[in-house]
Amino acid sequence: MNRPVQKYHSTIISGFGGQGVMLIGQTLTSAAMMEKLYVTWIPSYGPEMRGGTANCTVVIDETPIGSPVIDRPTDVIAMNIPSLLKFEKTILPGGTLLLNTSVIDREPTRADIRVYRVNAGEIAGKIGSDKVANMVILGAFVGITRVVSLESVRLALEKKIGEKRPELLAMNLQALKAGENAIAGQ
Repeated sequence: MNRPVQKYHSTIISGFGGQGVMLIGQTLTSAAMMEKLYVTWIPSYGPEMRGGTANCTVVIDETPIGSPVIDRPTDVIAMNIPSLLKFEKTILPGGTLLLNTSVIDREPTRADIRVYRVNAGEIAGKIGSDKVANMVILGAFVGITRVVSLESVRLALEKKIGEKRPELLAMNLQALKAGENAIAGQ
């Protein structure tokens, strides 16, 4: 699969339990493996399973990864305000912050990072289900970073969701594309 050259991405994906942050990380990880990249995925849950905090770390590189643990990510996807408050300060200068503005109503404080805003809840609602807001965000992230191709993400989703819930696959794929379109021009 053709993919623009991308050296290294370390990404923290964070939100409330139930927002699908783990699925974003797992799908991104699977897509990277399909592209023969080196990848690690580490989940982290708060004490609650739904409604508590959850985040995962995904590291993708073209060379072997020395450690999956990162203190200073190149990218942060913040699905809620607590995630923005916790992780904005950790992003490397020049890094990327992607905000879900359907939940986050405050501005980041850093001027040395690239900030993208996507109203994932509104876009997902137009598609037909708030549950695909995570795929809107994933589509936007892939559109911003090009760390993997949207085609690899599509194949990873087909494998993950298509086998278990084929009726949800089309909606998730539509959400991916809508997310990519949402960041055009930002």
